[in-house]
Amino acid sequence: MQRVIVILPLLLLPLFGTAAQQPLLTDAVRGAMERVSVERLWHHASVLASDDFEGRGTGSQGERTAAAYISAAMQASGLEPLGDDGGYAQYVPLHGSTPLPDSRLTLVTPTGKRELSLGQDYLLYKTGAQTFIPQPLPLIFVGYGIVAPEYDYNDYQHLDVRDAIVVFLSGEPESDDPRYFEGSQRSIYAIPEMKQRIAFTRGARGSIMIPLPRLGTGYDWEDWQRMFASEDVTLPINVPSNLSVMLRLELAAMLFDGASSSLDDVLRMNANQSMRSFPLDVSMSFSGSFRDRDFLSANIIGLLRGSDPLLQDSYVLCTAHYDHLGIGLPVEGDSIYNGLVDNALGTAAAMELAHVLADSALRPKRSIVFVFLAAEEKGLLGSLYYTSHPAVPLYRTTACLNIDGLAIIDRFHDIVGIGTEYSTLSNLLERLAGELGLRVSEVPPDFSLLDAFASSDQLAFAQAGVPSLLVMEGNDYANVPDQLGYNRFLEWGRTRYHTPFDDTLQPVDRDALTEHAQVLCAVLASLANTYEPPQWIQGSRYINARLQSQAEER
Repeated sequence: MQRVIVILPLLLLPLFGTAAQQPLLTDAVRGAMERVSVERLWHHASVLASDDFEGRGTGSQGERTAAAYISAAMQASGLEPLGDDGGYAQYVPLHGSTPLPDSRLTLVTPTGKRELSLGQDYLLYKTGAQTFIPQPLPLIFVGYGIVAPEYDYNDYQHLDVRDAIVVFLSGEPESDDPRYFEGSQRSIYAIPEMKQRIAFTRGARGSIMIPLPRLGTGYDWEDWQRMFASEDVTLPINVPSNLSVMLRLELAAMLFDGASSSLDDVLRMNANQSMRSFPLDVSMSFSGSFRDRDFLSANIIGLLRGSDPLLQDSYVLCTAHYDHLGIGLPVEGDSIYNGLVDNALGTAAAMELAHVLADSALRPKRSIVFVFLAAEEKGLLGSLYYTSHPAVPLYRTTACLNIDGLAIIDRFHDIVGIGTEYSTLSNLLERLAGELGLRVSEVPPDFSLLDAFASSDQLAFAQAGVPSLLVMEGNDYANVPDQLGYNRFLEWGRTRYHTPFDDTLQPVDRDALTEHAQVLCAVLASLANTYEPPQWIQGSRYINARLQSQAEER
């Protein structure tokens, strides 16, 4: 067992260790689990994912309708409002910007100028005045665009990129060694935003990413067009940024005109693990045209007050994002991105848990705060705003259970804890799984490549110091052969995720929904009832944020 830093409120010290031997699944917890109703859950999910809610896009009427619907459900369940002005809504100020077709990106090559078309030739990660580059600036190829001292890796070695635009490939050096760029899993350095930040800190005025298809599961250009079709939304106070472009692979060869190496040479370097950086003989300018707006979204927050006088002023968060992509580019004539699995089902599950725990014999010892988060799809903006403006103190918030989707394929014999490697939440999940007759499995390899912990709101709460997890079903299914079930899971990601086909017409196993919701009920009740709150494992990247919030009593 790894050593952990134990930081407990003094009022809990006399009780530490005395309750650890008690079963987590008491009769009251099992009774609450049995009260979970798939009919209520499916009703909520079907309403939220209906065409009437227009995909719940950030800042849309559909999102506002969803927020009102969730608030009414919280009131009906008897939860106390923790939002602004005595209501359930915590208003989140946001800025939206949509690039317009008359934006002008010009490449100056040895053979002349080339005007590129927004959407067809390139896409913009960032919008706004900070992207303006009136005069052509030189391009410099910087490999993967990574500086990683812990791996003794630097694509910027001996390069001065100040007042230049850097060009890099997607991805990172491939490795089978988990000590080098986390081996077969994707490290943080593969995330485009990390590459863009590195470029910014090195003085670059902008960046161009060339997307490479990898592992046979990469997106094609139509996929990228669909994902970039909606507006760029940010919090008013945001990390500084500059021009960040994704260029269509088929056009990338022109960037290397006249250079010491061609795009084909670079692709061979990528395949042979012999990447090097070099200046290019091309320059670029950009003048963007944007439609801007300022608006309010809302986190919906309700409190189920704890029953134990010693513990009711400590809190467990149950979170789920209720936004989705709204109305986007049509696919087979359908332009409403309903977002049933992502994340009407997760939202409905949290609503059902609030109803069940507020109306059962189980009275959780700690208080539970249900937070329905806005703008997750825009970069975890609702959760980032909450951690900057917490409804209850972060240092008294013992854990966060985030719900992003539910099992839809089949009942299951195992579960996966996303994020348990960072904290003692792994111990609680192992104990609980044993009492439920389940096993805890590792993240499936194909899913681990997606950096699952960083892909939803649990990341924001972890970065604020709160031990956090996402509990998914494993791929040991009860009735479907494991490989077939796993293939269905991957196929869902390829054909329905972030498309209009994640809707109420897709096949959904109601028994799987029920079992997953019951497991989540058990996890949430256990977190609220344990006298031993989770702790970050020593050396965890999130432990310092916890120490800071406790020191500041924030």
